[in-house]
Parts: sequence; C-alpha cells; structure tokens
Amino acid sequence: MSFRVNTNVNALQAYHELAKANMESSKAQLRLASGKRILSVADDTSGFNIGTSLKGKISVMKGAQGNVAAAKTLLSTAEGSLLGINDLLVKIEGKLSDATNPTTDRTAIQDDIRALAKELQDTLLGAKYNNTSVLFSGAGAGFTFQVGEAADTLKLDFASSLASTATGGYGVGISESISSFVNVAAATLASVGGSAGTIAGLQTALSNLKTAVSGSLGKIGNFTQRLDIKEDTLNVSIANAEASVSRLFDADMAMEQLNATRGSIKSQAATAMLSQLNLSPQQVLQLFG
Repeated sequence: MSFRVNTNVNALQAYHELAKANMESSKAQLRLASGKRILSVADDTSGFNIGTSLKGKISVMKGAQGNVAAAKTLLSTAEGSLLGINDLLVKIEGKLSDATNPTTDRTAIQDDIRALAKELQDTLLGAKYNNTSVLFSGAGAGFTFQVGEAADTLKLDFASSLASTATGGYGVGISESISSFVNVAAATLASVGGSAGTIAGLQTALSNLKTAVSGSLGKIGNFTQRLDIKEDTLNVSIANAEASVSRLFDADMAMEQLNATRGSIKSQAATAMLSQLNLSPQQVLQLFG
C-alpha cells in the first residue's frame, strides 16, 4: 500500500460513486414526483419519438371519434324527419283511398291533403343539423366525414333520391310529386284513369315519394351500422395506442420507489466511505512521530 497525500485517488473514486448514487436517487425521485419515465429526450430518444408519433395519431383518432358522433346525430336527425314524413304519406294515402268513394266530400279531402302536403314540405325544408339542411338542396351531394386516418372518410349520401343541388332543392320527380299534392284539386280527386291529372296519377306520385323516403331510411340504417363499427374500431385503437404511450412515458411507481430507496442507501454509504477515505492520508503523520 502506497502513501501519497497530494492526490487521494481512493477518495476521488468514492466521490465519483457518491455522485452516481445521488444522480440515480435524484432521477428516481423526479420520476416519482412527475409520474413520468421520460423526463427528457435523452432518457429514451427512440421511445420519445415513437410516443410522440402515437400521441399525434391518438389526437387524430379522437377527432374522428367526434366526427362519428356528429355523423350519427346527423343521421338520427334525418331519420326522425323521414319517419315523420312517412307518417304523413300514410295519411295522404288514406285520404286518396277515401276520395275514391263517390259519396264523400272531396273538397274537404282536398283541404286535408293540401295541409298534409304542406307539412310534408315544411318537414323536408326544416330538417336541419347545426343549421345544415339534411334533406333538402345541398344534402343531395352527401356529407363527407373523416372517420379514421386522414384518408379514411365516409360519404353519407342518404338523401340523394330526395334532395338535389339544383335549383328547387328536390330530387328528380320529387318536386313534381310534392307539388301535385300541395296544389291538389277536388276535381282531380274525382277523376279516374291513369293520367297525371287523375287520382291514379296522384297514387303514382305518392308511390314515388314513398319509394324515395324508404330508400333514404334504408341508407340511413346502413350508414348507422357502419358508423357503429367505426366507433368500436376507434375505441379499441385509441385504447391500445394510449396503453402504448403509457408504457413509454409513464413511470413504474413501485420500481422507481425501489430505485429511490436504493439510491438513497448507496448515497449514504458512499458519503460515509468518502469521509473515511478523505482522512486516510493522515496515517502518514505517524511516520514523523
């Protein structure tokens, strides 16, 4: 064993071990305080990059989740209005049946049909979601929602047979069919035959309207089913992505508590050894006794 007092190598080594123990303990304590495993990019560069990318995807998926909810509400609004329209068409159908009775008051039936047709027209015009018409005019072009990644979109064109982007706002033949009931005359209700100006013509117009409404309701049902699946898929994807982000960024509290305790013990031991090693060169003084 050599005795050198100018440079206490052993004390310096103990000092370095003390610094390492303090750093280990401090990092564990900071992780416990913040709940985060990655306190800086240097802690895990690749994990930080992957986690940041996942966070971006989660944000996109949550936005798509909101879009799916909005799309389902839009469909629900349209469905409610169409079911109301369907009820009105059933009532008009009953009135047309009544009009075939030669002893009935066709003027009164005329007024009833006009009132029902105007209500039908108002329902088509008034069906709106967030000030956007869902059964009239621009609804004919459909509504496109992002329901996943940027390229994952769904076009809801359920009203294509009812609405049109052209002047008037109604689909082909729909405007004429509605007009035939809004402006129906008692004389028409009394006319027989298959031409447009007879009760048979009204029954054909009614059939066209019922077909268009039924087709739109069918599409709404199909789109709602697809949106339900999209919603389930997004929920699972978001949960999995958030679990991955948690594994990358969140601290294991139990493990960090163990690391903090270990670091604290090592720090205390290193401090004690540094104190002893710092005094060991004093043994040289015994040589000058």
